[in-house]
Amino acid sequence: MDYGQSRLVEPQNATQVEEWDKEHVWHHITQHAAFADKAPLIMSHGKGEYVWDIKGNRYLDASSGGVWCVNVGYGRESMAEVIKQQALKLNYFAGTAGSPVMAEFANKLIEKMPGMKRVFFSNSGSEANEKAYKMVRQIAHKKYGGKKHKILYRERDYHGTTITCLSSTGQEQRREQYGPFTPGFVEFPHCCEYRSQFENSENYGIKAAQELENVILREGPETVGAIVIEPITAGGGVITPPEGYYQEVQRICNQYDILIHVDEVVCGVGRTGEWFGYQHYGLKPDIVTMAKGVASAYAAISCTVTTEEVFDLFKQNPGDSFDYFRDISTFGACTIGPAAALENFRIIEDENLVNNAARVGQYIKKKLETLMQSTPMIGDVRGQGLLIGIELVEDRSSKKPVHESMAADVVAKCMQRGVLIGRTNRSFEHFNNTLCLSPPLTLSVEQADTIVDVLSEVFKEFTPKKSPSLVA
Repeated sequence: MDYGQSRLVEPQNATQVEEWDKEHVWHHITQHAAFADKAPLIMSHGKGEYVWDIKGNRYLDASSGGVWCVNVGYGRESMAEVIKQQALKLNYFAGTAGSPVMAEFANKLIEKMPGMKRVFFSNSGSEANEKAYKMVRQIAHKKYGGKKHKILYRERDYHGTTITCLSSTGQEQRREQYGPFTPGFVEFPHCCEYRSQFENSENYGIKAAQELENVILREGPETVGAIVIEPITAGGGVITPPEGYYQEVQRICNQYDILIHVDEVVCGVGRTGEWFGYQHYGLKPDIVTMAKGVASAYAAISCTVTTEEVFDLFKQNPGDSFDYFRDISTFGACTIGPAAALENFRIIEDENLVNNAARVGQYIKKKLETLMQSTPMIGDVRGQGLLIGIELVEDRSSKKPVHESMAADVVAKCMQRGVLIGRTNRSFEHFNNTLCLSPPLTLSVEQADTIVDVLSEVFKEFTPKKSPSLVA
């Protein structure tokens, strides 16, 4: 593996950097009042599966950069080299024109996605989803007189940070204080079997899918243009679909002429042990969006990928000045993203990282299931490949979730022991109780052992607190 050494901030400058950060940087999803009596975490460099903070502390990163994106690990010299060479050759030209590297990557991507055909480039997951929503809305006007414009989204799924993406996000705390929202987005129930909404959970997958059909019938099938789903709900609790669920979803959408938009921003590009999460379940999407793992965060790039049938709807009337997809993404035309993505895909193929994610993911999941037997506060372990969730409860019989503060304490104690993990964070009123593992796809079995061993040590320190204000 071609990991290089990144430049380290000199220790004597660490205090100055912390001061600059505290004075001028506005961190993501962070309450800055916490920095009144402590310094922010500032990362200095990374190599392989490890990162170092500015004070020299090393961490095994089981969160792929904190937001599930550094799929091939840190410090890849070949990634830096292709980025440099592309920047020198042609760093940018507007997306109304093409570029060799963009065409080559589009071709490479489509090779991994049988049934899909066209790639629209932009530069973030939220933007990729916005493009998909605009396509659905324009199709509604072009084909259905504007009526079939509603987009259904699933409870607990997350689709981005913009107002419209939040309008399609099934996480109430993420949405709080940001309304009013874009009209035309309607929620349907989750498919988390551990939190079954039915008294009798037999054939849970079919029942959960039929809840989607109930919403379609309530809204009127003639008004519903698409559904948007994560193949595996990621930040909403790492929820894998139950048996039969997606087969029934496919049947329902086919019956009512509804487009299927799969949001692969987290799951895509090998994380689940397939190139794309939907490929585990036999789904045939019309639109697929992706971002985080496309270039392993070495460059900003996202893609909205469609079938040829969707694409053809935008070229039926060439004489109509409003018939084509009238959208632009300025930095979606930057050539650095496709160049990095091509090298990223080469690394994943040459090092067999999709299979490694499946193999090591299965290994770590089995170890966690064994740990669960001796750890009462683990209510459920679920996931696919190197996307794994550990749901924490006060007791298994009631499935009462632990308070968010306890999940945060577990994350903090793991960090003190040199392992970075994630968690559901200010997403739900009651269910911010899932720990999330999403390490680089390069993770070894030995490193997987380290993650589980640290979790085991940390869990021994906890007796779940009783929180009467929380409900199951």
